[in-house]
Amino acid sequence: MKGVLLVNLGSPDSTKPKDVKRYLDEFLMDERVIDLPWLLRAFIVRGIILNTRPKKSAEAYQKIWWEEGSPLIVLSEKLQEKIDRFTDVPIALAMRYGKPSIKTGLEELKQKGVTEVLLIPLYPQFAMATTETILVLAEQLRQAHFPEMNITSIPAFYNHPDYINVLAQSIKEDLENKPYEHLLFSYHGVPERHIRKSDVTKSHCKINGECCKTASPAHEFCYRHQCFETTRLVAKKLGIPENKFSVSFQSRLGVDPWLKPYTDRTIEGLGLKGIKSMAIVTPAFVSDCLETLEEIAMEGKEIFEEVGGQTFNVIPCLNDREDWVKTLSRWINEWVATPQK
Repeated sequence: MKGVLLVNLGSPDSTKPKDVKRYLDEFLMDERVIDLPWLLRAFIVRGIILNTRPKKSAEAYQKIWWEEGSPLIVLSEKLQEKIDRFTDVPIALAMRYGKPSIKTGLEELKQKGVTEVLLIPLYPQFAMATTETILVLAEQLRQAHFPEMNITSIPAFYNHPDYINVLAQSIKEDLENKPYEHLLFSYHGVPERHIRKSDVTKSHCKINGECCKTASPAHEFCYRHQCFETTRLVAKKLGIPENKFSVSFQSRLGVDPWLKPYTDRTIEGLGLKGIKSMAIVTPAFVSDCLETLEEIAMEGKEIFEEVGGQTFNVIPCLNDREDWVKTLSRWINEWVATPQK
């Protein structure tokens, strides 16, 4: 029997500092998020970050928390419920960090008799700290607790025509009758070393502006290339001229070099150049969350207005849009109809 496990990032159980601290510990202690030796990672995370950051992060979550709970969890549950209407196989939901866990999701599918699992990481682009950590943990859990299961996953869908169509349509609808001077595609940042570590050729990724444009097997796992390619395809689909859009990377942590340009500095720079109205979209996320609702919609707006900007339009993530629901459902139904080898 076949079944599907949707996996998103996750969220603290509440906005209380103790719950945020527990969540951050699980998240930041992941060796694919902070990819340092365990002792050094523990010193940085448990010795420094978890003694300073939870209270500030809890305050940020309080600003965006919904009555029903975490926006990311609520939106993910709505997506799951809607997909369930268009498919005939069990659809379970899990989070990489926090609850419900991937183990819980697999157990739910097992109880329903599922032996063939389609794992869908809800990330359009592949990255060590997102898709890879989900796939690695799922396989570890399968070997330890669900040996009778066979798990397959969908590849990164950053350039899939169906996804590009839905993303472009969501942007088009939101910007209708909203004049803007510049559209910024803001993606979640990662350390530059993650890009080099994910380079299967061990030589292609130079992060120099040219490697992402030069065809290479490295692109299958290159987050930077995939972000720029998503942007290129959407801009082409919408007919946006090159001088009217750009790419940036948000949410950096620590002092190591992260992918550039940085979103906060880009927003500030646009305002300083005299841009009065801008729009911003966050295609690294399919569900609105802390990084989109607080970091971009609140902090980004404040930065823009401080340097003279006037209109700051944040385009929602795909969330539980009907066309996105139907797209995911179609991918699932195609997988269900395909005989397993």
